[in-house]
Amino acid sequence: MSKALEKEFRYYLENQDELVSKYNGKFIVIKNRKVIGDYNSEIEAIRETSKVHELGTFLVQKCESGEAGHTETYQSRVIFG
Repeated sequence: MSKALEKEFRYYLENQDELVSKYNGKFIVIKNRKVIGDYNSEIEAIRETSKVHELGTFLVQKCESGEAGHTETYQSRVIFG
C-alpha cells in the first residue's frame, strides 16, 4: 500500500466504529482522511470516484466491524472492465 493510502487506511481504523454505525456494509471511499462517497459495490465505488479523482489517490474500503473487512488490500489504479 502506498504511503498516501496508508494515512487513509489509518483514518478508517481510527474511526471504524463510527464509520460502521453510519455506512455498515457499504464500500466507502476515503481521500484526505474524509469519506467522499459510499457505494453498494467496490466496482461502483472505483468507477464513480475515478470520474473525478485520479486512480491511486483514494482508498476504497468495505465498511464493516472487526478485522475481516480489512485483511485484503486493493490498489485503486486497477481498472475493471
